Amino acid sequence: MTATPALTQLDTLLARRFSCRAYRQDPVPRGAIEAAMRTAQRTPSWCNTQPWRVHIASGASRDRLTESYFAVASSGVPGTSDIPFPEAYLGVYRDRRKVCGVQLYQALGIGRDEKERAQSQSLENFRGFGAPHVAVLTTDRALGTYGALDCGLYLSSLMLALVAQGVDCIAQAALASYPQVARAHFGLPDDRMVVCGLSFGYGARDASINGYRTERAGLEDVLQWSE
Repeated sequence: MTATPALTQLDTLLARRFSCRAYRQDPVPRGAIEAAMRTAQRTPSWCNTQPWRVHIASGASRDRLTESYFAVASSGVPGTSDIPFPEAYLGVYRDRRKVCGVQLYQALGIGRDEKERAQSQSLENFRGFGAPHVAVLTTDRALGTYGALDCGLYLSSLMLALVAQGVDCIAQAALASYPQVARAHFGLPDDRMVVCGLSFGYGARDASINGYRTERAGLEDVLQWSE
């Protein structure tokens, strides 16, 4: 059976989305952002709880937020994320992560032994890669793992909705490393758990860092039939 037109459109959106790490400075109109968010509100969730909240910093607020993130991250203070990070990347997961990192540094011309340049690039996460909008996604702490899972579904919907609006973005676990920064900036109560960050805007298409794309595993790696 061939793909339906709707599936082809979805495939096109998924193919257009990439982790954008260089942006133009012109902001996205608020109406375009809110339109994407209204579409993302269609995301399914456990018992229709819709636990996600999106906290967006733009303009001077965005500058203050990223300055705070960068100051903490560059000081060497260990991160204390609300959601535990992976214990280890093993086997194929380690291999895929390594390939992704190699592609990133090759795009920037960073050699294997250039540790300082690599560290400097890593810290760009905390500047939102220069995106004009930096968001933090939170869930209700009492909902635990399933609240975070629902936020992951929402994040995917929101990224695709932004792409449909011609807006580029990057999801950032790095911004969840220091939840205290988001709490202080947005005045978040303790019962809100920081899931991840999302930086977005209009991508700088001529930037070398935006020129590579990661591969996806084939169906044979992820699909198991039982009949």
